[in-house]
Amino acid sequence: MTVDLPLIVVLIALGYVGLKFARVPKWLVVVLLLLGFQTAHTFIAPAVDSGTKTGVEVVNGTTK
Repeated sequence: MTVDLPLIVVLIALGYVGLKFARVPKWLVVVLLLLGFQTAHTFIAPAVDSGTKTGVEVVNGTTK
């Protein structure tokens, strides 16, 4: 079973967990989300995408 999640879903989940359990300030979550969107339009985006896919494959146990 493979799972394909967009980066925004992962960021929202981390933001929710941070707000709920770690008591992270709301402004910090907003800044991190905005930086995530800004990073998606730079040369770093392919590395983030590749790293996310590799991490999901490791978690799912579907590495080749």
